[in-house]
Amino acid sequence: MDRRAFLSLSGAAGTVAAGPGWAATPETATPARRVAPDPVPTALALPNLTLWTHENKKVRLYDDLLKDKIFLINMFFVACTDGQCPLITANLARVQPLIGERLGRDIFMYSISLNPVMDTPESLHAYVKHFNVRPGWLFLTGDKDKPDEIEHLRKALGYWDPDPELDKDKTTHIGLVRVGNEPVDRWTSAPTLAEPREIARMLSYVDWPKGWTGRRHRAA
Repeated sequence: MDRRAFLSLSGAAGTVAAGPGWAATPETATPARRVAPDPVPTALALPNLTLWTHENKKVRLYDDLLKDKIFLINMFFVACTDGQCPLITANLARVQPLIGERLGRDIFMYSISLNPVMDTPESLHAYVKHFNVRPGWLFLTGDKDKPDEIEHLRKALGYWDPDPELDKDKTTHIGLVRVGNEPVDRWTSAPTLAEPREIARMLSYVDWPKGWTGRRHRAA
């Protein structure tokens, strides 16, 4: 796989890949874990940056949200110019009951704003009220004074286009949900507007061992 395709799985249903590990960046990243012999470039390392939730709580991406968890990540705007983000959020809300009681226990959902300057914790809180958001699904934004951090994260998650002109259009980066199992570096993706059962099926591909919890997994 081209190293630039880290987590960018072209949206192919059923595609599963083992990630190359959490490569360190100088200021924000967690020390590397399971780094591949030929690691991805530093520019595509996943940063352990600070985010704020729709409940106005400060969290670290890796330490608090991803470590020892299975998760779904998508990126969105509160003020979506083409109206797609509300449709996507409503569709992902239909995935929640398919996860069941594991949502918020060992499977989590994260929706991260692409516009930290405009999308404050307060605006995220107002946005969430329009949807059936259950515990275990967080809406997140970055530091409004450091928008480049979200740009780094966007590219690290694979939400980018090699054509600079296309990449400037941020609305092109909302069409996929990334699905990951951090302890075993297992990844896949699905279209955000796919049938909820299809998204849940993609989730099942990274759910290994089946039904694990962080504690049981570590004990094994």
